[in-house]
Amino acid sequence: MKVKTTIAILSILSALSFGVFAAQPVTQEQASNLQSTGMISVSGVAGAPSDIRQALSDKADAKGAKAFRVIEVREEGNYHATAEIYQ
Repeated sequence: MKVKTTIAILSILSALSFGVFAAQPVTQEQASNLQSTGMISVSGVAGAPSDIRQALSDKADAKGAKAFRVIEVREEGNYHATAEIYQ
């Protein structure tokens, strides 16, 4: 029984700690202290601005970035956003 409890607790903690390492949005001033590693964009995002931020964060995570700065956002039925990513 203790093994199952331990595994359950470790699973919950690992899920919580994963969110801690997600790429975070930064301002232009904050970005000046970081090293740029490229650009990313997302298209066809329906919903609220928080959905755009989450899509950019997910894509930045996939590229190994620690932070991103939104450069442009357009709405043409669905949202399109471009961001610079940083280490």
